[in-house]
Amino acid sequence: MKKWMKRLGIAVAGVLMVVGLAACGKQANSSQPQLVKKGTITVGMEGTYAPYSYRENGKLTGFEVELAQKLGKKMGYKVKIVPTKWDSLIAGVGSKKLDMAINDIAMTPDRKKAYLFSDPYIYSKSALIMKKDNTTIKSINDIKGKKIAAGTGTANADNVKKFKGQTVASSDFSTSMSLIRQGRVEAALNSKEAFLYYQKSTGASDLKYAEVPTNKIPEQSIGILMGKNNKGLQKKVNKALAELRKDGTLKQLSEKYFNGDITNK
Repeated sequence: MKKWMKRLGIAVAGVLMVVGLAACGKQANSSQPQLVKKGTITVGMEGTYAPYSYRENGKLTGFEVELAQKLGKKMGYKVKIVPTKWDSLIAGVGSKKLDMAINDIAMTPDRKKAYLFSDPYIYSKSALIMKKDNTTIKSINDIKGKKIAAGTGTANADNVKKFKGQTVASSDFSTSMSLIRQGRVEAALNSKEAFLYYQKSTGASDLKYAEVPTNKIPEQSIGILMGKNNKGLQKKVNKALAELRKDGTLKQLSEKYFNGDITNK
């Protein structure tokens, strides 16, 4: 009797183990979005990078703020935006503190290995920003050996290195502009669209830019960054993005914040 009960116990344990493993496998391969908080998408963005995300009269606003809100509405979720410094933004998605990061993030090969991206929602051109009286930098080739401001871990920093410039780490766009004015760097490599907005909104007549030709630095495809195992969320985001593109919302937001349509190549 004892031997029979022992065998029964082993058999039951085996069945439970198989069921448990099957449940884990189902959860890991779930087609449903995996969210930090049920019914809410938790979105990370800097909040200091106009016109993408910034504060106006203390309120967070900008192109990517409105994009996140409209995506949430399309997907049937509430939206919680968490202002996060750049160097913690992508890591926040990796550690599952954030569901996604929307922050003018270029879809580089290295990032695509470690994370999922949505379809591109804008295409960004690069520009060298410098003092108006700068005569030493006329093209991207001229940054060789010169100190250039760029965000740590960004595609801009990679491109400074590619063209043999000396990268000076900058935490945000405003800091980069300060570094130029202080003479601590010769220029900054950043988004042309961000600088045009900055110049328009601040009246920065002491600075100028030189657009980098796309045969030197291709237009960067910008997408929403998500966790590698969150294919359910990626699918839902792409569906909502496609709807926003089709109904003209994406174009309207671009024209509102950039005075032009940068949602297509």
